Amino acid sequence: MEVIQGLKYSENHHWVRVEGKRAVIGMTDFAQEEFGMVMFAELPEIGDSLLAGEPFGSMESVKTVTELYAPVSGTVVDINAKLQKEPNLINMSPYGQGWLLVIEMSDPAELESLWDADRYKETYIHE
Repeated sequence: MEVIQGLKYSENHHWVRVEGKRAVIGMTDFAQEEFGMVMFAELPEIGDSLLAGEPFGSMESVKTVTELYAPVSGTVVDINAKLQKEPNLINMSPYGQGWLLVIEMSDPAELESLWDADRYKETYIHE
């Protein structure tokens, strides 16, 4: 199971890649494996405001339906439109083509409450 160094991680199994004032957000490899094959992803609209810790969408897999929670606050500037036709990209490439959305962060200090790769791995992946 892959956990990438240099990313930030939330307790809700999202990763965050910081690109200046923007945050690219996706689902971790651990989460996609636990949830099973993703059949549908409901994402916010471009321009929507997200609050850290609040739901922003949902994901339906063969095993469950789960809410997706914003790891940081901000405005949605891009969504991965490919997921509408190919939601299983989340399974095939969780850190690449399976990204969920990009937000313009309103409070980059919120990144400090997220975990580094080692803490995420220690908490959820018992190798």
